[in-house]
Amino acid sequence: MPQSKSRLCRMLFVLSTLMFALPCLAAASESAPPAGGPELAGIPVDFFLFGLTLLGVALFHHKTLQVAATGLGAITLYKLIWAPWATGTGLAGLAGHLHHEWVILANLFCLLMGFGLLANHFEQSEVPKVLPRYLPDDWKGAFVLLVMVFVLSSFLDNIAAALIGGAMAHTVFNKKVHLGYLAAIVAASNAGGSGSVVGDTTTTMMWINGIAPTAVIHAYVAAFVALFVCGIPASFQQHKHSPILKDEPEGTHVDWGRVLVVAVVLAAAILVNVFVNVEHPELADRFPFIGVAVALALLLMAPVRKPEWSLLPESLKGTTFLLCLVTAATMMPVERLPHASWQTALGLGFLSAVFDNIPLTALAI
Repeated sequence: MPQSKSRLCRMLFVLSTLMFALPCLAAASESAPPAGGPELAGIPVDFFLFGLTLLGVALFHHKTLQVAATGLGAITLYKLIWAPWATGTGLAGLAGHLHHEWVILANLFCLLMGFGLLANHFEQSEVPKVLPRYLPDDWKGAFVLLVMVFVLSSFLDNIAAALIGGAMAHTVFNKKVHLGYLAAIVAASNAGGSGSVVGDTTTTMMWINGIAPTAVIHAYVAAFVALFVCGIPASFQQHKHSPILKDEPEGTHVDWGRVLVVAVVLAAAILVNVFVNVEHPELADRFPFIGVAVALALLLMAPVRKPEWSLLPESLKGTTFLLCLVTAATMMPVERLPHASWQTALGLGFLSAVFDNIPLTALAI
């Protein structure tokens, strides 16, 4: 796809999403909490600034870090002058906001950096190379791989599931993975965690706030539909782009040491997640236990297999980009969105496609 056409598609996607979601939210504004700060058409200006940041990311995808950092700076400056945080005004309000959000941001930083190394461990273990032995040779092999990512994300953080899925696809499709199939991997990793309170951050938040695990299981109805609707066309597309390897490469030897590292790190993440968020939820917002657990597990397992430390500088760029967007998202006045209704639910659903879902989940709770 030509660069100009690709840029136009991304711009239209973001614009159409915002144009659909924002009117839904504005339509229910009569029941919204009292406003504080400038508004346009009943919508806080903060959301428009965030939307422009996302549009900039879509248009200038080769400068995403610079755009995200600029957007974060603009939103911060705007709130310092015109729109206070929930924690106060000016620099004191900014400090209070960051103090409130630092655990989420630190967890995300450690998880993104750590899971990048973990995905490399998994790929270097050569386990993905033996997958052709078990996967179908046609498009169904690509679809089964998406199902595997879906299942992984039901008990594992969707970031890790997506990265591991990407590592598997990179190998079994001979380093020729179609962009549409990458999107399907991300979709499968998100859909798989929708009905499980273990691993996925937003459903874990719901569990912590007293919502029974059985209350979210029905989300798998829509998740399974999404898996088939998105996964089957993407699998055909990937098969046409680059078929799955029919046989494992000669000389493949599974590195069980790296498999052990992957297993230990994932186990640490899951166990700490359950211990903190389930057994002791009062500790969840005090320290980034899950992210630190992943980092420590990688360090402690380094004598078994040394991580590829050279990957960290490149991972840092992507991590910083995402942290800029998430930090900007946490600054949005979600408390000023309308109260629950079918319009707001529909609007929030579309908005979550381009907006961080953690503060939106906190709003819904």
